[in-house]
Amino acid sequence: MVSTAVTVALLLGVLAFAVARPWRLPEAAAAVPAAVLVIASGLVPWPAAVHELMLLGPTVGFLAAILVLAHLADTEGVFRYAGAAAARYSGGSPRRLLAVVFAIAAAVTAVLSLDATIVLLTPIVFATAAGVGARPKPHVYACTHLANSASLLLPVSNLTNLLAVAASGLGFLTFAKLMALPWLAVIAVEYLIFRWFFADDLATPAHPQPAAPVRAPRFALTVLTATLAGFAASEPLGIHPAWIALAGALILGGRRALRRSGTPGGSDRVTNHPTRLREIWSLVVAANPAFCAFVFALGIVVLAVSRTGFGALVDRLTPHHADLPGLLAMAALAAILANLLNNLPATLMLVPPVAHTPGLVLAVLLGVNIGPNLTYVGSLATLLWRQVLHAHDHSPATGEFLRLGALTVPAGLAVAVAALWLGLRVFGVS
Repeated sequence: MVSTAVTVALLLGVLAFAVARPWRLPEAAAAVPAAVLVIASGLVPWPAAVHELMLLGPTVGFLAAILVLAHLADTEGVFRYAGAAAARYSGGSPRRLLAVVFAIAAAVTAVLSLDATIVLLTPIVFATAAGVGARPKPHVYACTHLANSASLLLPVSNLTNLLAVAASGLGFLTFAKLMALPWLAVIAVEYLIFRWFFADDLATPAHPQPAAPVRAPRFALTVLTATLAGFAASEPLGIHPAWIALAGALILGGRRALRRSGTPGGSDRVTNHPTRLREIWSLVVAANPAFCAFVFALGIVVLAVSRTGFGALVDRLTPHHADLPGLLAMAALAAILANLLNNLPATLMLVPPVAHTPGLVLAVLLGVNIGPNLTYVGSLATLLWRQVLHAHDHSPATGEFLRLGALTVPAGLAVAVAALWLGLRVFGVS
């Protein structure tokens, strides 16, 4: 009982620190000492800790690589081009703009992960809404909802997916084909609810605005397309997606370095040295090593919790059959745990007991990816989204956020679980 209370208190303390981030300290400032403490106290034996770090290593490596890839895509103008396309296709209509933002946010989340949607796309959506005279609220709320719920499609779309795939052994293509229908279903439900919930904001008259044409970043888009294809093609070869993401980042980064290297002979090597150092540092910052350390440390702390009575309680509540009631129960448990403990700890706790049953693993992901739209603490991406809105002087209203989540989460979970159950039956997966 004492070990349970200590480990749960440590986990809650780490998560509370991640939410508050006092003095703008990174999440790792609390998580790393907590991980050291559970190892030093014997709550997690050193061999078990090393094993956990080795399991998390490829996943965290992918996270760093995809963050750098998204950063380089942004510097190449991919997101500016997306914003210009949204403004053009919306014709100044807030309703059409919402549909376009849904499509772009879903695609960005699926290919470049939810962090790209929050950090890079949301500011573009603010600017695009202002450019067409639309109220930004429905469109920026769509960014955070789709950053969570639209991350169901691919293993690379969310860190939770990578953790689940690593534990269960589900292949890239198998994962994608089973999650395609739930992904489409939850996006459709979210869109319909958004149209109703934000009807007043979307009712403003259309204001078509002439927009300066933005040149398509063809090279960057080609690299991103090739990277996505590489994710699928690498599975039969046993190549981890982290290497594919790294290759994409190296190609984009290499081209950028060549363009900025000055003359072919390199005569400006000395004068450009500070610029090169700044660019290298920007890539290091984009990889977010502090957050990567947080994920490693959080894994150790969650492992400590899992080895106590709390972990045993969660195991007893976990369903054992991937029938429709079992899938519903698993998704609901995962959503509840995500909103109590955050979706990363929920994934780390729930996936190992059901790793042998692919259907239940995918139901966990429905819960931890859709469920966080209910509260701010459900995912770190939502917390980061709040920071982006504060920076744009559009602080979200807590009551409104909760009401929207109360509508979208139960409905999204219901249709997604039904779609997953159907897909499991069609493809003969249990």
